[in-house]
Amino acid sequence: MIEIRGVFTATVTPFDRHGSLDNDGLSDLLTFQLESGVAGIVAAGTTGEATTLSAAEYWEVLEQCVGACSAGGAVAVASTGKNSTAEAMELSTVAARMGFKSLLLVDPYYNAPSSLEIRKEYVEPLCRSLPEVSIIPYVIPGRTGTQLLPQDLAILHSSFPGVTAVKEATGSLENMSAVRKYCGSKMSIMSGDDSLTYAAMNERSIAADGAISVISNLFPREVTEMVSSLREGNLVRAEKLRDMLTPWFDMVTVRSIESTRYGAVALKSRNPVPVKSLMHLIGMPSGPCRQPLGKLGPNAAASLLQIAREQHAKHPELFERIEDFFHVNVGERLLNHDIIREIAYETY
Repeated sequence: MIEIRGVFTATVTPFDRHGSLDNDGLSDLLTFQLESGVAGIVAAGTTGEATTLSAAEYWEVLEQCVGACSAGGAVAVASTGKNSTAEAMELSTVAARMGFKSLLLVDPYYNAPSSLEIRKEYVEPLCRSLPEVSIIPYVIPGRTGTQLLPQDLAILHSSFPGVTAVKEATGSLENMSAVRKYCGSKMSIMSGDDSLTYAAMNERSIAADGAISVISNLFPREVTEMVSSLREGNLVRAEKLRDMLTPWFDMVTVRSIESTRYGAVALKSRNPVPVKSLMHLIGMPSGPCRQPLGKLGPNAAASLLQIAREQHAKHPELFERIEDFFHVNVGERLLNHDIIREIAYETY
């Protein structure tokens, strides 16, 4: 089975100004990631806006990903989870034929089966149908409204050789500890929350094996070096990188208080809106998000821009590879009001 360790980038899907798939931009992003040393790429997941891709776009993204990873010696992971087992089975089967050896299977969203049902009626049928493929359960109750529990994950892990890794995005170190307790040392726990990666890897009761990262879209080498340093026990280097990256980890979700004619409202801009906004700001292929996702609120954009400017001034070295690869001047772009206006609504 494919080893799932290190840093896997949950890659964005770039669109052009007209909202169409930007194939050239995707190719550039994949090359940037692979040349930066990531262990793998996850295609068409939450960050990749899979739910708004047409069928043709979805397969084009997967085809580009598996081709690039095969040429670059990295692991390609196809996100094939759905809230219909039949549909997930169809996507997974075709992805396996395309050459994917690993599949990311998000818990069924909205219809919210129990953990027992997720195991018996969703993951197990795919494991039986595709025994040669690694199945990576993706546990993210904040988005799905349900959760594959550690006990059921442990049953899957002990029953099927293909279940050797999990994307853990519960936001709970306690839950991660339970996964390690029940599944043992051979289960690869991949942090699905950038802000918790350091803690999950450094905590002995978890000993996470890496991350499926959003912020590695921007800084793949630095995220990879942080994870590698933790795996090697170089805490001094890992802490330095963690401190440098934490302001960016905190921007995967941006919270703000926005003003309306009826009073203040609390706004939560979730992945991938902030990361695509950042990528557009600094000159990486990203484009707009697909509706119903849109832009940042005015105050959210102001907050994101302030942090980006502060961190650029503090750590300009973070942006050197981006500037060289994409031929941009990040400092100038962060002061360009025409670009800034493109990521935010003018009024609430």
